[in-house]
Amino acid sequence: MIYFDNNATTQIAPEVFDRMKPYLTEFYGNPSSAYNFGRDVRTAIETAREKVAELLGAPDASEIVFTSGGTESNNWAVFGTLEANPSKKHLVTTGVEHEAVRRVCEKLQKHGFEITWLGVSEEGFLDLQELKNSLREDTAIVSVMLANNETGILFPVADVARIVKENSDAVFHVDGVNAVGKIPVNLKETEIDLFSISGHKFHAPKGIGALYVRSGVNLPSLSIGGGQESGRRAGTEAAHQIVALGAAADLVKDFSAMRQVVALRDKLENEILDKIPNSHLNGTRDSKFRLPNTANISFENINGETILAKLNDAGVCVSTGSACNSDAHIASPVLQAMNVPYSQAMGAIRFSLGRYNTEAEVNFVLEVLPKIVKELKEMSL
Repeated sequence: MIYFDNNATTQIAPEVFDRMKPYLTEFYGNPSSAYNFGRDVRTAIETAREKVAELLGAPDASEIVFTSGGTESNNWAVFGTLEANPSKKHLVTTGVEHEAVRRVCEKLQKHGFEITWLGVSEEGFLDLQELKNSLREDTAIVSVMLANNETGILFPVADVARIVKENSDAVFHVDGVNAVGKIPVNLKETEIDLFSISGHKFHAPKGIGALYVRSGVNLPSLSIGGGQESGRRAGTEAAHQIVALGAAADLVKDFSAMRQVVALRDKLENEILDKIPNSHLNGTRDSKFRLPNTANISFENINGETILAKLNDAGVCVSTGSACNSDAHIASPVLQAMNVPYSQAMGAIRFSLGRYNTEAEVNFVLEVLPKIVKELKEMSL
């Protein structure tokens, strides 16, 4: 199997599993307990917290709160901010956010909140003047992703944070789920208030993530019934998951592996665009504004789900990136926001590579994909 869908999830790294395994197979007790086993677990959890803080460039490890993943982190950021600011009914986000944020905002819109949806250019870029103009006295939160999960386009979140802070009292949240582990992050150099991550996007297991909560930000606890300090999550920590997240953070802080990933991505992308007629890159080709591993390519007038199925038959895993709902014939909201024509959006495939992919795998895809596209085009004639 060739796995080119690393923006969806990643395999657990062997060294991460090795670090996690003892906490699955041996009894260590409750981390809140006073006996030695409990203290040992507490030490391991705090070490993991420090490693995550180091990966994110957080000013202090105490600002890292463990969650069940990116969706919980995003939900807590949005709903917690609204709970802390009940008089504010305005939110700002983009039209290309992940469903974990976009659907929350759509639901809030139905319940009396006003949402400003920022547009993007045809290459996927934000208009920072539009952002500035959207800010109001009653803006509770601005939520903008760092890296788009479908196209890999990067947003200048440090600049966004500066604009938000200079022109409003709003809390600024960043969905960093698809960026962490692929590009460096240094929160100390920004005015970002909240930052979400998910472990399974960078070789930790599913079910563990974190939310960075900047010191001084009022974010009500996730606990029910009180008893927990502000900005904390209630419940007994899943030590094995947290230790794994720390180990994964330690693994991916070395970005040298990304040099090989970007070289493989560029080879795959360039040869597809050169060799397959009517193929189009969705987003910019400028590497400074993209994740190093992602290429979203459309094959005009061919259904992406069909291409995906053919590649799957050949042992290659990719994604349509939610580019086409084959039943409703609705293009991805991300590609719609970028004004990608439907004839291209319906044939979008997302290739997202990772540190374990090889040149031989890229060469195999470059061998089979042109044949698949040619066959499907001939069938449509």
